[in-house]
Amino acid sequence: MGRGKRKKPFIESAEITGVAAEGKAIAKYNDKIVFVPFAVPGDIVDLQVTKKRKNFMEARVVKFHKYSSVREDAFCSHYGVCGGCKWQILPYKEQLKYKQQQVVDSLTRIGKINLPAISDIIYADNTKYYRNKLEYTFSSHRWLTFEEMDQDNKDMNALGFHIPGMFDKIVDIEHCYLQPEPSNKIRLAIKQFAIDNNYTFYSQRNNEGLFRNIVIRTSTTEEVMVIVIFGKDSKEEIDKTMQFLDNEFSNDITSLNYIVNLKLNDSFSDLEVINYSGTPHITEKMEDLTFNIGPKSFYQTNSQQAYKLYSVVRDFASLTGVENVYDLYTGTGTIACFLAANSKKVVGIEYIEEAIIDAKHNAEINNIKNTTFLAGDMKDVLNADFIDKYGNPDVIITDPPRAGMHTAVIDVIIKSSPQKIVYVSCNPATQARDLELLDLHYKVDKVQPVDMFPHTHHIENVVLLVRR
Repeated sequence: MGRGKRKKPFIESAEITGVAAEGKAIAKYNDKIVFVPFAVPGDIVDLQVTKKRKNFMEARVVKFHKYSSVREDAFCSHYGVCGGCKWQILPYKEQLKYKQQQVVDSLTRIGKINLPAISDIIYADNTKYYRNKLEYTFSSHRWLTFEEMDQDNKDMNALGFHIPGMFDKIVDIEHCYLQPEPSNKIRLAIKQFAIDNNYTFYSQRNNEGLFRNIVIRTSTTEEVMVIVIFGKDSKEEIDKTMQFLDNEFSNDITSLNYIVNLKLNDSFSDLEVINYSGTPHITEKMEDLTFNIGPKSFYQTNSQQAYKLYSVVRDFASLTGVENVYDLYTGTGTIACFLAANSKKVVGIEYIEEAIIDAKHNAEINNIKNTTFLAGDMKDVLNADFIDKYGNPDVIITDPPRAGMHTAVIDVIIKSSPQKIVYVSCNPATQARDLELLDLHYKVDKVQPVDMFPHTHHIENVVLLVRR
């Protein structure tokens, strides 16, 4: 006879005492950490444990006995269902405090190295409508609230965001506070157009349906790009849709494009983009530089904060015009182009070949002659032969993905012995791990957190390392 499942604990009147690195709140029960979503420090709550592990538990709030004095009302009607903006019930000043602490904790507890005083976080001037890119998903299997489940004749079509942990469930979005207009207007208009014309919404379960995704990109130059991704190659329906958008938003959309995606995944990096009307790109400005952004281009999704971030990088590098600079994980070359005027030469390396094409184009349109961009896996490309060919770096800028740098890359950096390393990271935990590996040869001289994503737990951190 099998064992019955053990009943998970019910915790009464627990006090929320802090915030964890991934944005969940923290309580304690029998000396164990309990991670709790949608709560803030100072809340007194009853908790139902949903997951029990050796060193921690996860729980959901069943009842609030007392709300924290610092708690704010959520400004978005989708809060608690949509996976974004989880910290909107926490005042922005409090968010910054916990983000700053996240950097301190990661560098001290994981890195275990000597640190200078960590500078106060650079805050965002705009905490709403700050993103320049959003991707929405069409679905024929809309997420339903408990109230909607009891209703007859439910409309199951949705255009919005994935429910966290549920690949085939989409929450239908009425108004999103992340991207400026005309983002909401375009999303709502194309959804209504699809309904009025009885066009099918995509089913991830069955890989069928006409309307699959829509990507909207905006820029500080007030240009707008729209990319409609169709799940069926139906010329008549596609033409009718694109004509509708072209007519309805003729004064708003700068670049109107579409893609036909018949694959099982949503990635379109390997698919053809058809420019229906307008230019094939939009432009972004940063000081005297112009960046062309195409449908597949990477660009920091918070343009205003990206400028602050790159300014920190430039300040930390302190270039005088004679330095050979390596820009690792260069992306579309924005940092490389931003630093080129103060450098002798900048060599950018990036895994994604399409990004390197964009990087070369960005250098060309800005008449930058002292950059070289190469595509390849960092741990394979950056080696002794590469350094012999392109010269020993005086300064290395590195902005790796969340997983941090491969140990082989760190070894080559140490062997190339640059005077300075400016390490930009979107994950202070993996950054701290890498700093510890560099510590024998480099000391941390400056640390500057930058908030790129208000109302989320995400934080960008810039560290200057100087050769010992």
